[in-house]
Amino acid sequence: MHLLWLKSELLHPVDKGGRIRTYQMLRALTREHRVTYLCLDDGRAAPDAVARAGEYCSELVRVPFQTADRRSPRFFAELAANVVSPLPYALAKYRVPAFTHEVERLMTAPVDAVVCDFLTPAVNLRWPVPRPTVLFQHNVEAEIWRRHAEVAANPLARAYFRSQWRRMVAFESRACRRVDHVVAVSEQDAGHFRQRYGARSVSSVATGVDTDFFHPAEPCARRPHELVFTGAMDWMPNEDGMQFFVADIWPRVRASIPDATLTIVGRNPAGRLRELAAPASGIEVTGSVPDVRPYMDRAALFVVPLRIGGGTRLKVFEAMAMECPVVSTAIGAEGLPVQDGEHFCSADEPEAFAQACIVLLRDPARAAAMARRAARYVRSEFGWDRVAAAFAERCAATLPLKLEAS
Repeated sequence: MHLLWLKSELLHPVDKGGRIRTYQMLRALTREHRVTYLCLDDGRAAPDAVARAGEYCSELVRVPFQTADRRSPRFFAELAANVVSPLPYALAKYRVPAFTHEVERLMTAPVDAVVCDFLTPAVNLRWPVPRPTVLFQHNVEAEIWRRHAEVAANPLARAYFRSQWRRMVAFESRACRRVDHVVAVSEQDAGHFRQRYGARSVSSVATGVDTDFFHPAEPCARRPHELVFTGAMDWMPNEDGMQFFVADIWPRVRASIPDATLTIVGRNPAGRLRELAAPASGIEVTGSVPDVRPYMDRAALFVVPLRIGGGTRLKVFEAMAMECPVVSTAIGAEGLPVQDGEHFCSADEPEAFAQACIVLLRDPARAAAMARRAARYVRSEFGWDRVAAAFAERCAATLPLKLEAS
């Protein structure tokens, strides 16, 4: 097959969930298929991002554009202008006529299917699209905004998130009905697209993990009372989750285990999170690191205290492949086919989450046994080659659907 893959960014650095999933999926797909990768390029990718694009695509086409820096005058001007837009700001800022032109130019060549990676590129499609079109939904985007509204303490912020949620629902549901097929990352998300959005053709592919890369060191010397979290700290759900953990859960853990430590690993942590880092608090905030594995190797527990999110969290499978025991909220492990007590411990309320951490820290044999079960499971079922093959099957299945519709 020849796939025209639409994305809002170059993939390097491969340092957050959406990029990791796309990069690993495309690396596997390009072994069997031709991929033309069309993306927006705001100049903020890694210096070697263009040179390394050959790792995941056959041809690269870039469309220059600029986004406003957060909290800049232009950013606030765009937010103000967005008040009268039917699109949520998170999508409207990526509407680029030159991208639409490139999509249509590239479709004049033989292309078997067009893949919208995330919802964002769909704002640049003109309907009807003359090729089979697949929407690769890493999340239910509207659910992220709904959950932001649920946890927002500030009434103005809550009103803003609700407004963005309503607009996202309108666009996302329309896009899911327009495309020939929607690929979700979990059956839970697939059910949402069918039942709430009325999407007529939906399937799911599992989240994968690079089982060769994520593997514990030998020997693995875990620090008995160290907890770790990894994730891009400039993504609002991660920032909210760690603020919640530090404020409401961490004091309970430290009250029972005074020498417990917490390491927060991820790029661009906010200043207020960095301020929490101090020997007295037991908290270390690293910022960007070249490799997250040493932090998983040394930790006794991997925590995922997310209250906001959609899709599935790759970090959970990565920690499991590293044989690091996981404690997560239901949202943190949402959509992953893992069982509470068998592969991880699930807890939502602060007291319950803290107690789950305390129990596993005090019983390392139990924690290690759970981690080994989880590692065997993800290694046997969720390698990227298997996931990519399933995705290719979904794309191929759209070809006769388009012919029948025409």
